[in-house]
Amino acid sequence: MSVKQLIEDDVPTRAIKRGLTSLLQKQIEQVSQLPRAKQKFVSEMLETVIQQAGS
Repeated sequence: MSVKQLIEDDVPTRAIKRGLTSLLQKQIEQVSQLPRAKQKFVSEMLETVIQQAGS
């Protein structure tokens, strides 16, 4: 599931909930293997998406 799919309103809630936790865990593990600069980029991107979702 792409980031675009996660933030689009038309994605069914069930599809997001199913397997999302394991997907996010896998992605977090992959990000932890990236160089620090790329980890920071991913973190900032996530923060932006989270802030936009709260608006």
